[in-house]
Amino acid sequence: MNILIYLIAAAVIGWVATEIMHDRSNLLINIVVAVVGAFLAGYFLSPIFGIGTINDAITLPTMLVTLLGAIILLAIVRLIRRGR
Repeated sequence: MNILIYLIAAAVIGWVATEIMHDRSNLLINIVVAVVGAFLAGYFLSPIFGIGTINDAITLPTMLVTLLGAIILLAIVRLIRRGR
């Protein structure tokens, strides 16, 4: 049951991130964006803010840090696509 809640939270965070960045994607991409964004945020942002990610617990602060990581990930992907 916990994995289902985690995937739903990841899908919502990924959807919000893609809406903020004006990207088009499907549910699977939204989940992948949020999960990879959570790992990115855990590595770079968690030490700065002292807050975990949704990989640790699903709370509002962790969801916001994960959202920020997902937005950063989408910005990096956009820069790489533009470079081609």
